[in-house]
Amino acid sequence: MKILVVDDEECIRFTFESFLVEAGHDVTCAGSFTEAIDLIYRHGFDIIYSDIMLGGKTGIDVLRAVRDSGCDVPVIMITGNPTVDSAAEAVRLGAFDYLRKPVDQGVLLRSVGTATRFRSLQQEKKKYQSNLEAIFRSVRDSIITVDRDMVLLELNDAAGDICGLGRDLCGRKIDGIRTTCGGKCIAVLKEAITKNMPVELCRVACGRDGRDSRIVTLNASPLMDGEGNLCGAVMVVRDESRLDRLERDLRERRQFHNIIGGSDRMQQLYALIENLADVQSTVLISSESGTGKELVAEALHYKGNRSAKPLVKVNCSALPDNLLESELFGHVRGAFTGALKDKAGRFEMADGGTIFLDEIGEISPAMQVKLLRVLQEREFERVGDSRSIKVDVRVIAATNRDLAERVRQGAFREDLYYRLNVVKLSIPPLRERLDDLEPLTDFFLKKFSAKFNKRISSVSPDVLEAFRSHPWPGNVRELEHALEYACIMCRDHCITSEHLSPDFTPIQACLAPTVNGEAFSREAIAAALEKTGGNKSKAARLLGISRRTIYRKIDDE
Repeated sequence: MKILVVDDEECIRFTFESFLVEAGHDVTCAGSFTEAIDLIYRHGFDIIYSDIMLGGKTGIDVLRAVRDSGCDVPVIMITGNPTVDSAAEAVRLGAFDYLRKPVDQGVLLRSVGTATRFRSLQQEKKKYQSNLEAIFRSVRDSIITVDRDMVLLELNDAAGDICGLGRDLCGRKIDGIRTTCGGKCIAVLKEAITKNMPVELCRVACGRDGRDSRIVTLNASPLMDGEGNLCGAVMVVRDESRLDRLERDLRERRQFHNIIGGSDRMQQLYALIENLADVQSTVLISSESGTGKELVAEALHYKGNRSAKPLVKVNCSALPDNLLESELFGHVRGAFTGALKDKAGRFEMADGGTIFLDEIGEISPAMQVKLLRVLQEREFERVGDSRSIKVDVRVIAATNRDLAERVRQGAFREDLYYRLNVVKLSIPPLRERLDDLEPLTDFFLKKFSAKFNKRISSVSPDVLEAFRSHPWPGNVRELEHALEYACIMCRDHCITSEHLSPDFTPIQACLAPTVNGEAFSREAIAAALEKTGGNKSKAARLLGISRRTIYRKIDDE
């Protein structure tokens, strides 16, 4: 041990040094306050012995200087004339011990042993404290501790970032501090202390002035003292904003810009839409009827940098050739009978934005020539006008026809096909993404329940199986119409096979509720009622039939 002996009497210094060196310690002596302070600042000591009286200064001054320097070395006071006041002052300032002269060798060495053990414990405590502080600093979660009276004891740096709380608030009651979560954290701490049990509050909005709200989870647990008594609580505030955003993105991904579906095929389609959203190339959407070509066109437009500009839609198959030309390119007054004033065409209306040409495979050869020029030159003339109009328009076309085959048949221009088919998007038919049947069904049930003011929440298992076995030639549109019909017919909370339209009759027949190949018997219905505690609605859902059918079967029996 490195020991400093401070005394203005040389014989005392000599005696202490002799005893301590003989015991194997490294001893340094100082004869004055100034010399002692100089040694303390230049060298580190494990124990300091200091006489109370040091000429113009005192050992109390040495003790005060040691404490002011932040050094936590044990200081043992020595005096020949101890007084209550000096002893009290020494203890108040943190003196480790107080020895009277003359000091016996045994007493001196025992004090060294006691101080050494204290020093060791102190250093161990300091090490643990340092490690704990390092852990607190490294943890990104906010950690806050309070005593049982809700006085703020300690918090880490993350508490400032997440909760806006600083260490200057330690010592204050936390329920008197304005929090960013509206006091939810205080309620959690109080509950943990009151109930003496862990408390968790998930996904709480926590807002700071001038900053976006964070989503946090609060976990509080009671703190116990060495005897197992409740002494406070610790709360961990975890910032889950990123996780919340990811989950929201995943939910949005499963309903990508109003397109329902989370299957692998649809995820690939979503990724392609995102890649193409800001690309100005012409896109050809090729798929069967009812798959949602218009929704894909909307997603391409609204996910891209043209979203603030118009999205103009044209159904090319809905208009005869002469009217389609006027609709696309506009006309001037007098261009034809009924043209009473100038009219802007759809291409002109879509300037800066996107034009969606649905059923592009149905346009005539003459219109194909005019459309080809627009795609090549980005200019056109209104019907009856010779002035060219230039536009900045992104073209998205869609068809349920095989345009490549129509090109081979000579029904569609090859050069226009290549102009349209810069990037091709294929929407999978519903029969190829049956994993999306349930989310689509849920979506339409909610839609039509709200529309018809009903509370239909599910479909029976046999209906779902019927849907899975149906080829869906009309795809999502056909499913929507089937569920709209079923919702109109249903008076319960569950759609059963009886509510489906006659189009599903052959499927209903092969999937009719049976037990061992026979129609439901009274015993089967009784078993279902027993299983559901006599609840006929639940029994009907369990069997996949309507409640009316249960009543009818019981009456028939």
